[in-house]
Amino acid sequence: MSSSERLRRAVKLGAVSALSLVALVVPGTTTGSAVAAPSADCFTPTHAADRSKDGHADSLSPAEAARVEADMQSKLAGKRTSFKAAAAVSIPVYFHVITSGSTGNLPSSTITKQISVLNSAYASSGFSFSLVSTDYTNNSTWYNGITDGTSAERNMKNALRKGGKNALNIYTANLGDDLLGWATFPWNYNSQPKMDGVVILDESLPGRSATNYNEGDTATHEVGHWMGLYHTFQGGCSGSGDYVSDTPAEATATSGCPTNKDTCTSTGKDPVHNFMDYSYDGCMYEFTAGQGTRMNSSWSAYRG
Repeated sequence: MSSSERLRRAVKLGAVSALSLVALVVPGTTTGSAVAAPSADCFTPTHAADRSKDGHADSLSPAEAARVEADMQSKLAGKRTSFKAAAAVSIPVYFHVITSGSTGNLPSSTITKQISVLNSAYASSGFSFSLVSTDYTNNSTWYNGITDGTSAERNMKNALRKGGKNALNIYTANLGDDLLGWATFPWNYNSQPKMDGVVILDESLPGRSATNYNEGDTATHEVGHWMGLYHTFQGGCSGSGDYVSDTPAEATATSGCPTNKDTCTSTGKDPVHNFMDYSYDGCMYEFTAGQGTRMNSSWSAYRG
């Protein structure tokens, strides 16, 4: 999907029919933008407040996912390296805080907490995050309503991005389309290195104001995409799904924190506690061993 292989999350109020459009609305509002969703993975939310799908297209088509997988395996074979060789990686983080005057001005303590959330979430996968620098940019055009694929995003990233392919650049702002965040996949780095990174809603950081989404796991989720993970509901109940064998198949994204959600007939209940679902932050607490292996594979292929 070239440039549209970047991913985004949002929260919305109310249900949407399982058609090719998904309405994106923040809690407490009743309207939102419509974005095209692939016919392979549409869903009807079952709870009042739900993270909508992140990305121009929320899930890759089976053919595109298979192409990416073949490319990854080819690169790994060419490097003649073990997946585990990429473990115990320290990722340098460059934090870019966008403001509009004093609005959006995050204190250093909040950024430190966000890095701690990432380190806790990814520890079992062998990755850690080290904050290298934080910069503050007063630009109301970038801060107010920025969305992915726009000139504002491109200008912001071209001006601010730092480091190489192994560097995580995180941008915070008051996002448009009622989004929580979006990210780029690792296999897009070579074609668009300046666009690489993660953009998140400033109020989704730990202790901020995004109710149910303010424990820092919007960043955890989006960094997962940056590391090469798909949603747990990628592909629904059929096919190769998210290309991780120990995440049970899931037909629909999760809203809230249901206790017995089981949308596929295959073994295992839906992985509602997984960081790559759309559950509330307080409900998400794990990556599986298989996801750890995939992140290491992706790192070796594209960022190592």
